[in-house]
Amino acid sequence: MQDKALAMLGMATKAGKVVSGEFSVEKAVKEGKAWLVLVAEDASDNTKKSFTNMCEFYECDLIFYGKKENLGHAIGKEFRASVAITDENLAQAVKKKITLV
Repeated sequence: MQDKALAMLGMATKAGKVVSGEFSVEKAVKEGKAWLVLVAEDASDNTKKSFTNMCEFYECDLIFYGKKENLGHAIGKEFRASVAITDENLAQAVKKKITLV
């Protein structure tokens, strides 16, 4: 079964509206550019806690979703523990697909 949320993430990547990697995602959140942060469920506890605290402080939506390998492949990379979507409409579309899963 195809994961529509990851397909939407791939579309957002092609549109140039995705930032990946811990440092880049952190920078996007702190600059107020990130609308949604996805963190892999198999990311380290430290990574999860760090992004939870940061997203709470900067009032950015955060969802724990998928595995590092799946997030990475959706955006054309090998592994990614964290991904941020920098477009409000694409972020809403991905959130909608995740809640339907």
